[in-house]
Amino acid sequence: MHELPVTEGILNVALEAAQQNGARRIMAIDLVIGELAGIVDDSVQFYFDILSKDTIAEGAVLRFRREQAAANCGDCGHQFPVEVPLTAVCPVCGGNRLRVSGGREFFIESIEVEDEDSGSEGDSERERSGGG
Repeated sequence: MHELPVTEGILNVALEAAQQNGARRIMAIDLVIGELAGIVDDSVQFYFDILSKDTIAEGAVLRFRREQAAANCGDCGHQFPVEVPLTAVCPVCGGNRLRVSGGREFFIESIEVEDEDSGSEGDSERERSGGG
């Protein structure tokens, strides 16, 4: 259920960036989400479709890119990808001194817009935006 406020934030950032850049329409939003962030793509899309109705973001495509998390073993130094549920031991040595990094990212990578001067959907700009 936490996807609703997250999606509201995405839409607000996108609408503000589009307005500041004279956009007529938001075509696409590229999101980066870590595997451990606990965000469900389908839920974000569902809420976005509802929240963006009657805005310049209505019909925009959300593109999700997932970032992998990794664990580093403090015993043997082996690094390996992890996902939920997290493993408690190193697959190489069986050690349990693991340090997990990455996989918690969540941000808007870019926003693709149609500007006021362009007459066709094919003419679009990519606006960079941080936050989320």
